[in-house]
Amino acid sequence: MPTGRAVLVTGASRGIGAAVARAFAASGDRVGLHYGSRREAAMQVRAMLPADGHVVAGADLADPDAIRRMVDEVADALGGIDVLVNNAGVFERHAVDETTYEEWQEAWRRTLGVNLTGAANVTWCVLRHMGAGGRIVNVSSRGAFRGEPEQPAYGASKAGLIAFGQSLARALGERRISVTAVAPGFVETEMAAAELEGEGGRRRRAESPLGRVATPDEIAAAVHYLASSEAELASGTVLDVNGASYLRL
Repeated sequence: MPTGRAVLVTGASRGIGAAVARAFAASGDRVGLHYGSRREAAMQVRAMLPADGHVVAGADLADPDAIRRMVDEVADALGGIDVLVNNAGVFERHAVDETTYEEWQEAWRRTLGVNLTGAANVTWCVLRHMGAGGRIVNVSSRGAFRGEPEQPAYGASKAGLIAFGQSLARALGERRISVTAVAPGFVETEMAAAELEGEGGRRRRAESPLGRVATPDEIAAAVHYLASSEAELASGTVLDVNGASYLRL
């Protein structure tokens, strides 16, 4: 008989997603590691996870049919899905005064397609395999609240992800499924590397009174807690993990 919970983590080939996969595997859970295009990297993450029973599955999150196939593959391999972590995301510069109309449209299409619509489609598919006591944790961003002037589609997608999750928290409570979100600031990941270099990076770190940004493992710890049985009443909550670099009421 399989042990532990069955967990699907999107965007698990690197950064926060890989750290989340490690956190759940370390507590005895079986993890489905989704990747978009980095299959070898996802395989490497799986190879480093303790115990057996983990699975790697790929899908372009802008492709609804690929999402359904990926979710069904993971659910079949793991015997269902108890926890979903919507982590996959894209982050690209498209300041309104620096892009052509065509570039602007493409940036919005790509960003919303993965960060918001993709996450919504993954969630719909996962809910067909999730029973009472399930957990959904969405990885949002402080940009959902403070705005992202050079990446406006990213900020909008992360705000939409929070609203989506809170709507589902209301809709799924009777099924005892909890839906929460974490909202990090900058995190020491490959995706954020360019933003954290040089003088710009020093400014980013100085935004926090702690003088640093988060590590992927710190975000993973927050996600792991929100997915726990102890956090059921946190459903609908957004947990800020940004070192007081942005405060909201």
